[in-house]
Amino acid sequence: MQQVKMVKDQGIALVTIGTPKSIYLTAQTGEELDAVTREIESDQSVRAAVFTGGSPGVFIQHYSVQELVAIAEQLRASGARFDERSEPQSFSLDRACDRVETMPKPTIAAINGNCMGGGLEFALCCDIRIVEDGPYQLGLPEVTVGILPGGGGTQRLPRIVGTAQALEFMLLGRRFTPREAAAFGLVNEMAQGKALERAMEVASQLASQSPRAMAHIKRLARSAMQTPLAEGLKLERNLFMDLMTTDWAIDAMKAYVRSLGEQK
Repeated sequence: MQQVKMVKDQGIALVTIGTPKSIYLTAQTGEELDAVTREIESDQSVRAAVFTGGSPGVFIQHYSVQELVAIAEQLRASGARFDERSEPQSFSLDRACDRVETMPKPTIAAINGNCMGGGLEFALCCDIRIVEDGPYQLGLPEVTVGILPGGGGTQRLPRIVGTAQALEFMLLGRRFTPREAAAFGLVNEMAQGKALERAMEVASQLASQSPRAMAHIKRLARSAMQTPLAEGLKLERNLFMDLMTTDWAIDAMKAYVRSLGEQK
């Protein structure tokens, strides 16, 4: 059964993950997300992407623990050993997460319900996270089953909420309501109504902006914490000049100047 579906309309790609009968991430989900995100990245007609869950009250419950057990037992039977010097394993879901984070197009997670473990890790890759209010849980509780967030959670969560809070959340395996998640910045916004409706509003606004400006802003902001300040400022100035000389920017700036004159 297909786990990931996509529709495109007016410059927005809407991606639905899972079904009412399948609320967990699996290897199949990862492969389908890898393919869909690759298509979004290459399709010039797509200006923004929205990801949401395909089951009422569930964005992504978490990664299938049953599947993780099967992988663990297979690895142990093979005698595989892993340490800091091991070559990292590569999975299709990791490629999808990296692409969502680095593609030049803005991405939004419309969190319509429970979002834990690998589900939250996928949401953390998105540029904007909008959650729906309700009796839902968000968190990275992997420690409660003896593992750690292995889909980027230990690296992305500290960058979003700070090291101290991230450590507390992951070491205790804490779970949060949508309101709590919004209060400490795990999500950008708690929607007044349906998360998907609000996400589509935001996506429409993003899709109306200069694609080149969106790409440059995302590139600069995403790399800011890992780039020396002087180097980042130099790149910012160059990309600013690159945008300023485009037809889109010149026409928009002229229109703004005319509007000021009309207001006098």
